[in-house]
Amino acid sequence: MTTDGLEQGRASFAQRSWGVAYAQLAAADADTPLGLDDLERFGLAAYLAGHDEVSTRVWTRAHHAALLRDDPQRAARNAVLIGSGLMFRGEVAPAVGWFARAGRVLEGCDECAEQSWLLTWNAFARMWGGDPSGAEPAFTESVQAGRRFGDLDLVTMARLGEGMCLVMQGHGPAGVGLLDEVMAGVTSGEVTPMYAGIAYCTVIAACSDLFDLRRAREWTAALTHWCDSQPELVPYRGNCLVHRCELMQMQGAWNDALQAAEQACALLSGPVKWDTLGAAYYQLGELQRLRGEFTSAEENYRKADETGRRPEPGLALLRLAQGRIDVAAAVMRRAVAETDDPSARSRILPAYVEVMIAAGDVPSARTGADELAQIAGALDAPYLDAVAASAAGAVLLAGGDARSALRKLRLAASAWRELDAPHETARVRVLTGLACRALDDPETSAMELRGARTVFERLGATPDIERVDALTTLPHRNAPGGLTAREVEVLRLVASGRTNRAIAQELGLSEKTVARHISNCFTKIRVSSRAAATAYAYEHALV
Repeated sequence: MTTDGLEQGRASFAQRSWGVAYAQLAAADADTPLGLDDLERFGLAAYLAGHDEVSTRVWTRAHHAALLRDDPQRAARNAVLIGSGLMFRGEVAPAVGWFARAGRVLEGCDECAEQSWLLTWNAFARMWGGDPSGAEPAFTESVQAGRRFGDLDLVTMARLGEGMCLVMQGHGPAGVGLLDEVMAGVTSGEVTPMYAGIAYCTVIAACSDLFDLRRAREWTAALTHWCDSQPELVPYRGNCLVHRCELMQMQGAWNDALQAAEQACALLSGPVKWDTLGAAYYQLGELQRLRGEFTSAEENYRKADETGRRPEPGLALLRLAQGRIDVAAAVMRRAVAETDDPSARSRILPAYVEVMIAAGDVPSARTGADELAQIAGALDAPYLDAVAASAAGAVLLAGGDARSALRKLRLAASAWRELDAPHETARVRVLTGLACRALDDPETSAMELRGARTVFERLGATPDIERVDALTTLPHRNAPGGLTAREVEVLRLVASGRTNRAIAQELGLSEKTVARHISNCFTKIRVSSRAAATAYAYEHALV
Protein backbone atom coordinates (compact mmCIF):
# COMPACT_ATOMS: atom_id res chain seq x y z
CA MET A 1 0.00 0.00 0.00
CA THR A 2 1.20 3.55 -0.73
CA THR A 3 1.91 6.25 1.81
CA ASP A 4 -1.49 7.68 0.87
CA GLY A 5 -3.08 4.41 1.99
CA LEU A 6 -1.38 4.65 5.37
CA GLU A 7 -2.53 8.23 5.72
CA GLN A 8 -6.08 7.12 4.94
CA GLY A 9 -5.83 4.56 7.73
CA ARG A 10 -4.65 7.23 10.14
CA ALA A 11 -7.48 9.53 9.05
CA SER A 12 -10.08 6.78 9.49
CA PHE A 13 -8.66 6.08 12.95
CA ALA A 14 -9.00 9.75 13.88
CA GLN A 15 -12.61 9.69 12.65
CA ARG A 16 -13.32 6.61 14.79
CA SER A 17 -14.20 4.52 11.76
CA TRP A 18 -12.70 1.47 13.43
CA GLY A 19 -13.50 -1.17 10.83
CA VAL A 20 -12.22 0.93 7.94
CA ALA A 21 -9.13 1.96 9.90
CA TYR A 22 -8.44 -1.68 10.76
CA ALA A 23 -8.63 -2.78 7.12
CA GLN A 24 -6.51 0.12 5.87
CA LEU A 25 -3.83 -0.26 8.53
CA ALA A 26 -3.76 -4.04 8.01
CA ALA A 27 -3.17 -3.49 4.30
CA ALA A 28 -0.46 -0.93 5.01
CA ASP A 29 1.22 -3.31 7.46
CA ALA A 30 1.15 -6.15 4.92
CA ASP A 31 2.92 -3.86 2.43
CA THR A 32 5.50 -2.41 4.83
CA PRO A 33 5.67 -3.26 8.56
CA LEU A 34 4.24 -0.39 10.55
CA GLY A 35 6.22 1.74 12.95
CA LEU A 36 5.45 1.90 16.65
CA ASP A 37 2.90 4.76 16.49
CA ASP A 38 0.93 3.08 13.72
CA LEU A 39 1.18 -0.34 15.35
CA GLU A 40 -0.53 1.12 18.41
CA ARG A 41 -3.25 2.63 16.21
CA PHE A 42 -3.62 -0.69 14.39
CA GLY A 43 -3.92 -2.62 17.67
CA LEU A 44 -6.61 -0.32 19.05
CA ALA A 45 -8.56 -0.27 15.76
CA ALA A 46 -8.44 -4.08 15.68
CA TYR A 47 -9.71 -4.29 19.27
CA LEU A 48 -12.54 -1.80 18.74
CA ALA A 49 -13.56 -3.48 15.47
CA GLY A 50 -13.87 -6.82 17.28
CA HIS A 51 -10.66 -8.50 16.05
CA ASP A 52 -9.36 -9.39 19.49
CA GLU A 53 -6.75 -11.95 18.51
CA VAL A 54 -5.29 -9.57 15.94
CA SER A 55 -5.21 -6.74 18.46
CA THR A 56 -3.29 -8.93 20.92
CA ARG A 57 -0.73 -9.85 18.24
CA VAL A 58 -0.31 -6.25 17.11
CA TRP A 59 -0.01 -4.84 20.63
CA THR A 60 2.54 -7.58 21.35
CA ARG A 61 4.56 -6.36 18.37
CA ALA A 62 4.25 -2.80 19.66
CA HIS A 63 5.40 -4.01 23.09
CA HIS A 64 8.54 -5.56 21.60
CA ALA A 65 9.16 -2.56 19.32
CA ALA A 66 9.13 -0.28 22.36
CA LEU A 67 11.59 -2.55 24.15
CA LEU A 68 13.93 -2.39 21.15
CA ARG A 69 13.73 1.41 21.35
CA ASP A 70 14.62 1.19 25.05
CA ASP A 71 11.26 2.71 26.02
CA PRO A 72 10.09 0.56 28.94
CA GLN A 73 7.16 2.81 29.82
CA ARG A 74 5.66 2.52 26.35
CA ALA A 75 6.35 -1.22 26.31
CA ALA A 76 4.52 -1.51 29.62
CA ARG A 77 1.64 0.60 28.31
CA ASN A 78 1.09 -1.85 25.45
CA ALA A 79 1.26 -4.81 27.83
CA VAL A 80 -1.37 -3.09 29.99
CA LEU A 81 -3.61 -2.60 26.96
CA ILE A 82 -3.48 -6.32 26.21
CA GLY A 83 -4.18 -7.17 29.85
CA SER A 84 -7.04 -4.70 30.20
CA GLY A 85 -8.77 -6.07 27.10
CA LEU A 86 -8.48 -9.59 28.49
CA MET A 87 -9.70 -8.47 31.92
CA PHE A 88 -12.79 -6.80 30.44
CA ARG A 89 -13.65 -10.03 28.64
CA GLY A 90 -13.39 -11.90 31.94
CA GLU A 91 -10.09 -13.67 31.13
CA VAL A 92 -8.42 -12.77 34.42
CA ALA A 93 -5.48 -15.23 34.50
CA PRO A 94 -3.91 -14.24 31.13
CA ALA A 95 -4.61 -10.59 31.94
CA VAL A 96 -2.67 -10.85 35.21
CA GLY A 97 0.16 -12.48 33.26
CA TRP A 98 0.46 -9.45 30.98
CA PHE A 99 0.35 -7.12 33.98
CA ALA A 100 3.20 -9.10 35.53
CA ARG A 101 5.21 -8.73 32.33
CA ALA A 102 4.63 -4.99 32.37
CA GLY A 103 5.79 -4.89 35.99
CA ARG A 104 9.08 -6.59 35.11
CA VAL A 105 9.66 -4.17 32.24
CA LEU A 106 9.24 -1.23 34.62
CA GLU A 107 11.72 -2.51 37.21
CA GLY A 108 14.26 0.22 37.89
CA CYS A 109 12.17 2.97 36.24
CA ASP A 110 11.33 6.22 37.96
CA GLU A 111 7.75 6.79 39.14
CA CYS A 112 5.42 6.85 36.14
CA ALA A 113 1.75 6.53 35.16
CA GLU A 114 2.30 2.99 33.90
CA GLN A 115 3.13 1.82 37.41
CA SER A 116 -0.20 3.19 38.59
CA TRP A 117 -1.95 1.51 35.68
CA LEU A 118 -0.59 -1.79 36.94
CA LEU A 119 -1.69 -0.94 40.46
CA THR A 120 -5.16 -0.11 39.16
CA TRP A 121 -5.69 -3.26 37.10
CA ASN A 122 -4.35 -5.52 39.82
CA ALA A 123 -6.80 -3.77 42.17
CA PHE A 124 -9.63 -4.58 39.73
CA ALA A 125 -8.57 -8.23 39.82
CA ARG A 126 -8.60 -8.12 43.62
CA MET A 127 -11.99 -6.36 43.70
CA TRP A 128 -13.67 -8.76 41.28
CA GLY A 129 -12.06 -11.58 43.22
CA GLY A 130 -14.16 -10.62 46.25
CA ASP A 131 -11.95 -8.22 48.19
CA PRO A 132 -13.24 -4.68 47.50
CA SER A 133 -12.03 -3.30 50.83
CA GLY A 134 -8.50 -4.51 50.09
CA ALA A 135 -8.59 -3.07 46.56
CA GLU A 136 -9.94 0.37 47.46
CA PRO A 137 -6.69 2.00 48.75
CA ALA A 138 -4.91 1.13 45.48
CA PHE A 139 -7.61 2.89 43.47
CA THR A 140 -7.37 5.98 45.68
CA GLU A 141 -3.60 6.06 45.22
CA SER A 142 -3.97 5.73 41.45
CA VAL A 143 -6.42 8.65 41.28
CA GLN A 144 -3.74 10.88 42.79
CA ALA A 145 -1.09 9.50 40.43
CA GLY A 146 -3.32 10.04 37.42
CA ARG A 147 -3.76 13.66 38.38
CA ARG A 148 0.00 14.14 38.85
CA PHE A 149 0.76 12.68 35.44
CA GLY A 150 -2.21 14.29 33.67
CA ASP A 151 -3.57 10.87 32.61
CA LEU A 152 -7.36 11.27 32.44
CA ASP A 153 -7.86 7.63 31.43
CA LEU A 154 -6.05 6.54 34.58
CA VAL A 155 -8.06 8.93 36.77
CA THR A 156 -11.28 7.63 35.19
CA MET A 157 -10.50 3.94 35.69
CA ALA A 158 -9.24 4.45 39.25
CA ARG A 159 -12.34 6.48 40.16
CA LEU A 160 -14.45 3.75 38.58
CA GLY A 161 -12.74 1.23 40.83
CA GLU A 162 -13.27 3.39 43.91
CA GLY A 163 -16.97 3.72 43.17
CA MET A 164 -17.40 0.00 42.53
CA CYS A 165 -15.59 -0.86 45.79
CA LEU A 166 -18.05 1.31 47.70
CA VAL A 167 -21.02 -0.26 45.92
CA MET A 168 -19.76 -3.77 46.60
CA GLN A 169 -19.27 -2.95 50.28
CA GLY A 170 -22.86 -1.77 50.64
CA HIS A 171 -22.21 1.99 50.43
CA GLY A 172 -24.50 2.50 47.43
CA PRO A 173 -25.16 6.28 47.55
CA ALA A 174 -21.47 7.17 48.02
CA GLY A 175 -20.42 4.71 45.32
CA VAL A 176 -23.02 5.94 42.86
CA GLY A 177 -21.84 9.52 43.47
CA LEU A 178 -18.34 8.56 42.32
CA LEU A 179 -19.70 6.61 39.35
CA ASP A 180 -21.76 9.64 38.27
CA GLU A 181 -18.55 11.70 38.45
CA VAL A 182 -16.81 9.15 36.25
CA MET A 183 -19.60 9.25 33.68
CA ALA A 184 -19.55 13.05 33.57
CA GLY A 185 -16.00 12.81 32.23
CA VAL A 186 -16.85 9.97 29.87
CA THR A 187 -19.83 11.71 28.29
CA SER A 188 -17.87 14.94 27.85
CA GLY A 189 -15.37 13.10 25.66
CA GLU A 190 -12.41 13.27 28.06
CA VAL A 191 -11.79 9.52 27.98
CA THR A 192 -10.40 7.47 25.10
CA PRO A 193 -12.79 4.95 23.48
CA MET A 194 -11.47 1.74 25.02
CA TYR A 195 -11.77 3.00 28.59
CA ALA A 196 -14.98 4.92 27.90
CA GLY A 197 -16.64 1.67 26.82
CA ILE A 198 -15.40 -0.18 29.89
CA ALA A 199 -16.71 2.62 32.13
CA TYR A 200 -20.14 2.63 30.47
CA CYS A 201 -20.59 -1.12 30.85
CA THR A 202 -19.30 -1.24 34.42
CA VAL A 203 -21.50 1.64 35.62
CA ILE A 204 -24.63 0.20 34.00
CA ALA A 205 -23.91 -3.18 35.60
CA ALA A 206 -23.57 -1.42 38.98
CA CYS A 207 -26.91 0.34 38.49
CA SER A 208 -28.46 -3.02 37.72
CA ASP A 209 -26.95 -4.56 40.85
CA LEU A 210 -28.39 -1.68 42.90
CA PHE A 211 -31.79 -1.97 41.15
CA ASP A 212 -31.39 1.72 40.23
CA LEU A 213 -33.69 1.55 37.23
CA ARG A 214 -33.64 5.29 36.49
CA ARG A 215 -29.85 5.48 36.25
CA ALA A 216 -29.67 2.20 34.34
CA ARG A 217 -32.07 3.59 31.73
CA GLU A 218 -30.22 6.90 31.47
CA TRP A 219 -26.75 5.38 31.11
CA THR A 220 -27.97 2.67 28.76
CA ALA A 221 -29.45 5.37 26.53
CA ALA A 222 -26.12 7.23 26.67
CA LEU A 223 -24.19 4.04 25.85
CA THR A 224 -26.53 3.34 22.95
CA HIS A 225 -25.94 6.84 21.56
CA TRP A 226 -22.17 6.46 22.04
CA CYS A 227 -22.16 3.09 20.25
CA ASP A 228 -24.38 4.38 17.46
CA SER A 229 -21.95 7.27 16.86
CA GLN A 230 -19.32 4.62 16.07
CA PRO A 231 -21.21 2.10 13.89
CA GLU A 232 -18.19 -0.17 13.48
CA LEU A 233 -17.59 -0.46 17.23
CA VAL A 234 -17.94 -4.06 18.44
CA PRO A 235 -16.69 -4.82 22.01
CA TYR A 236 -19.30 -2.86 23.97
CA ARG A 237 -22.21 -3.14 21.56
CA GLY A 238 -23.12 -6.65 22.69
CA ASN A 239 -23.10 -5.65 26.37
CA CYS A 240 -25.12 -2.58 25.45
CA LEU A 241 -27.71 -4.76 23.74
CA VAL A 242 -28.05 -7.04 26.78
CA HIS A 243 -28.82 -4.06 29.01
CA ARG A 244 -31.17 -2.59 26.41
CA CYS A 245 -32.97 -5.94 26.18
CA GLU A 246 -33.56 -6.05 29.95
CA LEU A 247 -34.93 -2.53 30.01
CA MET A 248 -37.04 -2.90 26.86
CA GLN A 249 -38.53 -6.10 28.25
CA MET A 250 -39.61 -4.28 31.39
CA GLN A 251 -41.02 -1.37 29.39
CA GLY A 252 -43.09 -3.74 27.24
CA ALA A 253 -41.18 -3.38 23.95
CA TRP A 254 -40.86 -7.14 23.62
CA ASN A 255 -40.32 -7.32 19.85
CA ASP A 256 -37.47 -4.82 20.06
CA ALA A 257 -36.09 -6.61 23.12
CA LEU A 258 -36.13 -9.94 21.29
CA GLN A 259 -34.23 -8.43 18.38
CA ALA A 260 -31.68 -6.89 20.78
CA ALA A 261 -31.19 -10.21 22.57
CA GLU A 262 -30.62 -12.08 19.30
CA GLN A 263 -28.11 -9.45 18.14
CA ALA A 264 -26.32 -9.59 21.49
CA CYS A 265 -25.98 -13.37 21.24
CA ALA A 266 -24.51 -13.03 17.75
CA LEU A 267 -22.05 -10.27 18.70
CA LEU A 268 -20.87 -11.88 21.93
CA SER A 269 -20.50 -15.43 20.64
CA GLY A 270 -17.62 -15.17 18.27
CA PRO A 271 -14.93 -15.50 17.39
CA VAL A 272 -14.06 -14.40 20.96
CA LYS A 273 -16.50 -15.64 23.60
CA TRP A 274 -17.34 -12.82 26.04
CA ASP A 275 -18.26 -13.55 29.64
CA THR A 276 -21.58 -11.72 29.14
CA LEU A 277 -22.72 -14.19 26.47
CA GLY A 278 -24.58 -16.23 29.10
CA ALA A 279 -26.59 -13.16 30.09
CA ALA A 280 -27.57 -12.63 26.44
CA TYR A 281 -28.80 -16.21 26.07
CA TYR A 282 -30.66 -15.94 29.37
CA GLN A 283 -32.45 -12.75 28.27
CA LEU A 284 -33.42 -14.40 25.01
CA GLY A 285 -34.81 -17.37 26.94
CA GLU A 286 -36.77 -15.07 29.24
CA LEU A 287 -38.52 -13.35 26.34
CA GLN A 288 -39.32 -16.64 24.66
CA ARG A 289 -40.75 -18.05 27.91
CA LEU A 290 -42.97 -15.01 28.36
CA ARG A 291 -44.21 -15.37 24.77
CA GLY A 292 -44.96 -19.08 25.22
CA GLU A 293 -42.10 -20.29 22.98
CA PHE A 294 -41.13 -22.93 25.51
CA THR A 295 -38.88 -25.15 23.35
CA SER A 296 -36.73 -22.24 22.23
CA ALA A 297 -36.65 -20.83 25.76
CA GLU A 298 -35.39 -24.11 27.18
CA GLU A 299 -32.66 -24.27 24.55
CA ASN A 300 -31.44 -20.77 25.39
CA TYR A 301 -31.52 -21.40 29.14
CA ARG A 302 -29.30 -24.39 28.42
CA LYS A 303 -26.92 -22.23 26.39
CA ALA A 304 -26.88 -19.65 29.18
CA ASP A 305 -25.88 -22.36 31.64
CA GLU A 306 -23.14 -23.61 29.32
CA THR A 307 -21.70 -20.08 28.99
CA GLY A 308 -21.61 -19.24 32.67
CA ARG A 309 -25.05 -17.84 33.55
CA ARG A 310 -27.18 -19.91 35.91
CA PRO A 311 -30.59 -20.55 34.32
CA GLU A 312 -32.55 -19.75 37.47
CA PRO A 313 -35.09 -18.47 38.06
CA GLY A 314 -36.15 -18.51 34.40
CA LEU A 315 -35.92 -22.27 33.97
CA ALA A 316 -38.00 -22.89 37.10
CA LEU A 317 -40.66 -20.46 35.86
CA LEU A 318 -40.64 -22.30 32.54
CA ARG A 319 -41.32 -25.57 34.35
CA LEU A 320 -44.12 -23.86 36.27
CA ALA A 321 -45.67 -22.64 33.02
CA GLN A 322 -45.45 -26.20 31.69
CA GLY A 323 -47.39 -27.47 34.72
CA ARG A 324 -44.36 -29.27 36.17
CA ILE A 325 -44.81 -27.69 39.57
CA ASP A 326 -42.84 -30.22 41.61
CA VAL A 327 -39.81 -29.79 39.33
CA ALA A 328 -40.08 -26.00 39.58
CA ALA A 329 -40.36 -26.17 43.36
CA ALA A 330 -37.30 -28.42 43.68
CA VAL A 331 -35.24 -26.08 41.49
CA MET A 332 -36.23 -22.98 43.42
CA ARG A 333 -35.69 -24.54 46.85
CA ARG A 334 -32.19 -25.56 45.78
CA ALA A 335 -31.42 -22.17 44.18
CA VAL A 336 -32.51 -20.23 47.25
CA ALA A 337 -30.59 -22.53 49.58
CA GLU A 338 -27.32 -22.04 47.72
CA THR A 339 -27.59 -18.26 47.22
CA ASP A 340 -26.27 -16.08 50.03
CA ASP A 341 -25.81 -12.56 48.64
CA PRO A 342 -28.91 -10.40 49.40
CA SER A 343 -28.88 -8.77 45.97
CA ALA A 344 -28.69 -12.14 44.23
CA ARG A 345 -31.39 -13.57 46.52
CA SER A 346 -33.69 -10.68 45.68
CA ARG A 347 -33.50 -11.73 42.02
CA ILE A 348 -34.71 -15.26 42.69
CA LEU A 349 -37.05 -14.80 45.65
CA PRO A 350 -39.96 -13.42 43.55
CA ALA A 351 -39.96 -16.62 41.50
CA TYR A 352 -39.56 -18.67 44.67
CA VAL A 353 -42.68 -17.05 46.14
CA GLU A 354 -44.66 -17.66 42.95
CA VAL A 355 -43.61 -21.30 42.70
CA MET A 356 -44.20 -22.03 46.40
CA ILE A 357 -47.73 -20.61 46.15
CA ALA A 358 -48.41 -22.81 43.12
CA ALA A 359 -47.07 -25.80 45.06
CA GLY A 360 -49.41 -25.06 47.95
CA ASP A 361 -46.55 -24.23 50.33
CA VAL A 362 -47.84 -20.85 51.52
CA PRO A 363 -45.64 -20.74 54.67
CA SER A 364 -42.47 -20.98 52.57
CA ALA A 365 -43.86 -18.38 50.17
CA ARG A 366 -44.55 -16.08 53.13
CA THR A 367 -40.99 -16.50 54.38
CA GLY A 368 -39.67 -15.57 50.94
CA ALA A 369 -41.92 -12.53 50.70
CA ASP A 370 -40.87 -11.35 54.16
CA GLU A 371 -37.20 -11.59 53.19
CA LEU A 372 -37.88 -9.66 50.00
CA ALA A 373 -39.47 -6.89 52.05
CA GLN A 374 -36.40 -6.75 54.32
CA ILE A 375 -33.99 -6.53 51.37
CA ALA A 376 -36.12 -3.86 49.69
CA GLY A 377 -36.14 -1.83 52.89
CA ALA A 378 -32.35 -2.02 53.17
CA LEU A 379 -31.62 -1.09 49.54
CA ASP A 380 -34.31 1.60 49.21
CA ALA A 381 -34.89 0.91 45.50
CA PRO A 382 -38.34 1.59 43.96
CA TYR A 383 -38.02 -1.50 41.76
CA LEU A 384 -37.51 -3.77 44.75
CA ASP A 385 -40.33 -2.04 46.61
CA ALA A 386 -42.64 -2.99 43.74
CA VAL A 387 -41.35 -6.57 43.69
CA ALA A 388 -41.78 -6.94 47.46
CA ALA A 389 -45.30 -5.49 47.45
CA SER A 390 -46.33 -7.86 44.64
CA ALA A 391 -44.98 -10.87 46.52
CA ALA A 392 -46.61 -9.82 49.78
CA GLY A 393 -49.97 -9.34 48.06
CA ALA A 394 -49.77 -12.74 46.37
CA VAL A 395 -48.98 -14.47 49.67
CA LEU A 396 -51.81 -12.73 51.52
CA LEU A 397 -54.23 -13.75 48.77
CA ALA A 398 -53.00 -17.35 48.82
CA GLY A 399 -53.41 -17.37 52.59
CA GLY A 400 -57.07 -16.35 52.37
CA ASP A 401 -56.72 -12.70 53.48
CA ALA A 402 -58.08 -11.07 50.34
CA ARG A 403 -58.76 -7.71 51.98
CA SER A 404 -55.17 -7.22 53.16
CA ALA A 405 -53.93 -8.63 49.86
CA LEU A 406 -55.90 -6.03 47.93
CA ARG A 407 -54.25 -3.16 49.79
CA LYS A 408 -50.78 -4.52 49.02
CA LEU A 409 -51.65 -5.24 45.41
CA ARG A 410 -52.94 -1.70 44.85
CA LEU A 411 -49.61 -0.37 46.14
CA ALA A 412 -47.71 -2.79 43.91
CA ALA A 413 -49.69 -1.82 40.79
CA SER A 414 -49.05 1.87 41.45
CA ALA A 415 -45.32 1.21 41.90
CA TRP A 416 -45.09 -0.79 38.67
CA ARG A 417 -46.92 1.94 36.75
CA GLU A 418 -44.42 4.49 38.08
CA LEU A 419 -41.65 2.27 36.72
CA ASP A 420 -43.39 1.98 33.33
CA ALA A 421 -43.56 -1.82 33.60
CA PRO A 422 -46.80 -2.91 31.83
CA HIS A 423 -46.33 -6.68 32.12
CA GLU A 424 -45.70 -6.60 35.85
CA THR A 425 -48.60 -4.16 36.28
CA ALA A 426 -50.90 -6.53 34.40
CA ARG A 427 -49.77 -9.53 36.46
CA VAL A 428 -50.65 -7.62 39.62
CA ARG A 429 -54.02 -6.74 38.10
CA VAL A 430 -54.77 -10.46 37.71
CA LEU A 431 -54.15 -10.97 41.43
CA THR A 432 -56.22 -7.88 42.16
CA GLY A 433 -59.07 -9.38 40.16
CA LEU A 434 -58.89 -12.59 42.16
CA ALA A 435 -58.86 -10.64 45.43
CA CYS A 436 -61.95 -8.70 44.37
CA ARG A 437 -63.67 -11.95 43.40
CA ALA A 438 -62.95 -13.38 46.85
CA LEU A 439 -64.45 -10.20 48.36
CA ASP A 440 -67.72 -10.72 46.44
CA ASP A 441 -67.03 -7.92 43.93
CA PRO A 442 -67.39 -9.70 40.57
CA GLU A 443 -67.73 -6.48 38.54
CA THR A 444 -64.36 -5.05 39.64
CA SER A 445 -62.83 -8.50 39.34
CA ALA A 446 -63.93 -8.81 35.73
CA MET A 447 -62.67 -5.29 34.95
CA GLU A 448 -59.21 -6.03 36.37
CA LEU A 449 -58.94 -9.34 34.50
CA ARG A 450 -60.09 -7.76 31.22
CA GLY A 451 -57.58 -4.93 31.64
CA ALA A 452 -54.76 -7.37 32.31
CA ARG A 453 -55.71 -9.51 29.31
CA THR A 454 -55.62 -6.48 27.00
CA VAL A 455 -52.04 -5.78 28.04
CA PHE A 456 -51.05 -9.42 27.64
CA GLU A 457 -52.52 -9.44 24.13
CA ARG A 458 -50.54 -6.33 23.17
CA LEU A 459 -47.32 -7.85 24.52
CA GLY A 460 -47.87 -11.29 23.03
CA ALA A 461 -47.78 -12.93 26.48
CA THR A 462 -49.52 -16.15 25.42
CA PRO A 463 -49.20 -18.07 28.73
CA ASP A 464 -50.64 -15.12 30.66
CA ILE A 465 -53.53 -14.85 28.20
CA GLU A 466 -54.31 -18.54 28.67
CA ARG A 467 -54.20 -18.14 32.45
CA VAL A 468 -56.64 -15.22 32.40
CA ASP A 469 -58.94 -17.11 30.07
CA ALA A 470 -58.89 -20.08 32.44
CA LEU A 471 -59.68 -17.83 35.38
CA THR A 472 -62.58 -16.15 33.65
CA THR A 473 -64.17 -19.52 32.91
CA LEU A 474 -64.40 -20.17 36.66
CA PRO A 475 -67.44 -19.02 38.57
CA HIS A 476 -67.33 -15.35 39.48
CA ARG A 477 -67.52 -16.28 43.16
CA ASN A 478 -64.66 -18.10 44.78
CA ALA A 479 -64.99 -19.82 48.10
CA PRO A 480 -65.16 -17.33 50.97
CA GLY A 481 -61.79 -18.63 52.09
CA GLY A 482 -60.20 -17.39 48.85
CA LEU A 483 -59.21 -20.61 47.07
CA THR A 484 -56.48 -20.24 44.48
CA ALA A 485 -57.01 -21.44 40.91
CA ARG A 486 -54.90 -24.52 41.62
CA GLU A 487 -56.88 -25.28 44.80
CA VAL A 488 -60.15 -25.03 42.88
CA GLU A 489 -58.72 -27.46 40.35
CA VAL A 490 -57.76 -29.93 43.10
CA LEU A 491 -61.13 -29.52 44.84
CA ARG A 492 -62.97 -30.31 41.61
CA LEU A 493 -61.03 -33.55 41.28
CA VAL A 494 -61.66 -34.46 44.92
CA ALA A 495 -65.36 -33.90 44.30
CA SER A 496 -65.17 -36.22 41.27
CA GLY A 497 -64.04 -39.01 43.58
CA ARG A 498 -60.39 -39.24 42.53
CA THR A 499 -57.74 -40.39 44.99
CA ASN A 500 -54.67 -38.30 45.83
CA ARG A 501 -52.58 -40.51 43.55
CA ALA A 502 -55.00 -40.05 40.63
CA ILE A 503 -55.07 -36.29 41.17
CA ALA A 504 -51.27 -36.20 41.27
CA GLN A 505 -51.03 -38.09 37.97
CA GLU A 506 -53.59 -35.89 36.27
CA LEU A 507 -52.02 -32.59 37.38
CA GLY A 508 -48.37 -33.64 37.18
CA LEU A 509 -47.82 -33.19 40.93
CA SER A 510 -46.47 -35.35 43.72
CA GLU A 511 -48.91 -36.94 46.15
CA LYS A 512 -47.32 -34.85 48.90
CA THR A 513 -48.14 -31.63 47.05
CA VAL A 514 -51.70 -32.80 46.38
CA ALA A 515 -52.12 -33.58 50.08
CA ARG A 516 -50.90 -30.07 50.93
CA HIS A 517 -53.38 -28.50 48.50
CA ILE A 518 -56.23 -30.55 49.96
CA SER A 519 -55.22 -29.56 53.49
CA ASN A 520 -55.21 -25.88 52.45
CA CYS A 521 -58.64 -26.29 50.84
CA PHE A 522 -60.09 -27.89 53.97
CA THR A 523 -58.70 -25.06 56.11
CA LYS A 524 -60.02 -22.30 53.86
CA ILE A 525 -63.53 -23.70 53.36
CA ARG A 526 -63.72 -24.94 56.95
CA VAL A 527 -64.45 -28.64 56.33
CA SER A 528 -62.80 -31.75 57.74
CA SER A 529 -63.60 -34.49 55.25
CA ARG A 530 -63.59 -35.23 51.52
CA ALA A 531 -67.36 -35.73 51.65
CA ALA A 532 -67.88 -32.26 53.13
CA ALA A 533 -65.45 -30.78 50.58
CA THR A 534 -67.41 -32.47 47.78
CA ALA A 535 -70.66 -31.03 49.10
CA TYR A 536 -69.04 -27.58 49.26
CA ALA A 537 -67.82 -27.86 45.66
CA TYR A 538 -71.33 -28.71 44.40
CA GLU A 539 -72.91 -26.02 46.55
CA HIS A 540 -70.64 -23.36 45.07
CA ALA A 541 -70.91 -24.62 41.47
CA LEU A 542 -67.26 -25.59 41.21
CA VAL A 543 -68.15 -28.83 39.44
